Amino acid sequence: MIRLAHLSDLHIGPLPQPRLRELAGKRATGYLNWTKGRAHHHRMDILSAVLADIASAHVDHVAVTGDLINIGLEAEYAPGRAMLERVGEPDHVSFVPGNHDAYIRATAPHILSAWGPYLTGDHEPKPRNLSEAFPYVRRRGSVALIGVNSGVPKPPFLATGTVGRKQRVMLGETLAGLSAEGLARVVMIHHPPFDIGPQKRLTDYASVAHVLRDSGCDLVLHGHTHKGTVKVLEGPHGAIPVVGVPSASANPADRDEPAGWNLIEFDHKDGKAEITLMRRGFAPGGTAISTLFSRQLTP
Repeated sequence: MIRLAHLSDLHIGPLPQPRLRELAGKRATGYLNWTKGRAHHHRMDILSAVLADIASAHVDHVAVTGDLINIGLEAEYAPGRAMLERVGEPDHVSFVPGNHDAYIRATAPHILSAWGPYLTGDHEPKPRNLSEAFPYVRRRGSVALIGVNSGVPKPPFLATGTVGRKQRVMLGETLAGLSAEGLARVVMIHHPPFDIGPQKRLTDYASVAHVLRDSGCDLVLHGHTHKGTVKVLEGPHGAIPVVGVPSASANPADRDEPAGWNLIEFDHKDGKAEITLMRRGFAPGGTAISTLFSRQLTP
């Protein structure tokens, strides 16, 4: 049995004090949003409790589906690396970027320079740029983790993501190549591969869903929505579970869904992976983490 932890949207704080010139364009609204509310919504004591709960579960691997940071300040990337190291060593933690990690074009390359070991495939050299890094594959026991990047710089007022044709083609080839290995194929992506509205959607969600439908996978893990959800996509051999997770730092006292994480167990029987999902987190207004629900994802 392989046990995988899934967390997302850490939005670590406090935000470094930006220089005036760093607040031009998209960062200005992001900084205002942080100071007016997000700084109080994303609590580091809550995140610490989530990380401690994950550590106590002694999982085999951790999947982090983006948004470590907030507005792409150059000074945010080193604390982001420190946070990944706090979660675990690079061979124990797999990461894909979110839209806040790639907030603006000027600092997006820091994703690779600061966090590269957490988004490099097994036995592969460090990619020269982000476009070469994805999709990547990591095999952990009976599970293959496939990292997909939807976090690319976008104009102000948009939190959308895009995978792009080149990465979609490579994803299809990767999934097809892994199908003969008998592994549970888990796709990690920040934006969900279904429509969530024009301001936040994955712009090519229909094309990504088409790749998954044709090439198949066993599970999709995503963040971005800050909600613990279970949806399904059509696959070549039946439904593909698509699992979201709340922000790992969300204040339980707020109206939005409180912080939590997913514990996913893969148990291979008769050549097929049986997948069970357990949601651990805070209840609304709660002060301690508990198991919120458990369900089997495979028929």
